[in-house]
Amino acid sequence: MSLRELDTVAGVTAQPDSATAGYVFNHTMLRVKDISRSLDFYTRVLGFSLVEKRDFPDAQFSLYFLALVDRNSIPQAAAERNRWMKSIPGVLELTHNYGTENDAGFAYHNGNSDPRGFGHICVAVPDIHAACERFEQLGVTFQKRLSDGRMKSLAFIKDPDDYWVEIIQPTPLADE
Repeated sequence: MSLRELDTVAGVTAQPDSATAGYVFNHTMLRVKDISRSLDFYTRVLGFSLVEKRDFPDAQFSLYFLALVDRNSIPQAAAERNRWMKSIPGVLELTHNYGTENDAGFAYHNGNSDPRGFGHICVAVPDIHAACERFEQLGVTFQKRLSDGRMKSLAFIKDPDDYWVEIIQPTPLADE
């Protein structure tokens, strides 16, 4: 579909209000059971950097903000880093409620089992074949490998809480 055709989809405002100029989709939040396992997955497996951590001991939870950015671009000073983090797109906020990691029967709903709701987040990689081979070597759980199903240009892996992470490559592959 062309951009002009997309503007005709029911419910779409073809020309956003000028008051929304400068808005940035900043972050999405996932609740995680075991913050150490989740931080390992998102930083070691997917390459995110931990940008900020906020603790709320009275309410018994902590927030961890991660981004796929060049670590050299992250401001060192806390106040400047906080402002910078709020201005960039694609931040992932992990929320850890204290004690969930110690409850063997506890699990968050991944959104893909019934009743369905939330589906997945997505990470674009420069070479999807190399990324998926690396995920295999790291023992990452796959929901869908490149070779599965009809869509051979994307994969889905699972994080420690069973959330799905879609893996795509921005440049078209030969079979698309």
